[in-house]
Amino acid sequence: MIKVSIYKNTNNLITGFKVLGHANYAEHGSDVVCAAVSVLVINTINSIDKFTSDTFDVQEDEDKGLIEFYMVDSVSNEGNLLLNSLALGLQGIEDEYEGKYIKISEQIRSDKLVE
Repeated sequence: MIKVSIYKNTNNLITGFKVLGHANYAEHGSDVVCAAVSVLVINTINSIDKFTSDTFDVQEDEDKGLIEFYMVDSVSNEGNLLLNSLALGLQGIEDEYEGKYIKISEQIRSDKLVE
């Protein structure tokens, strides 16, 4: 199962996320749930990098299915929109597959994420 933690600050703005695991919906290379999650996450990170001046840090481990992303400074309006779009897309996948392959949780975090 893919476990997603959406990190929010005390103002309810998304400041980061952690994606961990594999969906195991189908065999490697044919897993549409993993592919959908990967596309949303990677596109969000690339979009924040290209279309905003936000600074962030990313850690990843492909074998574990880990991507951890967090904003280093304040989140811009554009960055906030992109992160909310990611959360909406991931929620749609969780709803579509009835929580069997992806589970999303939210956490209030006031500090930088530490592994």
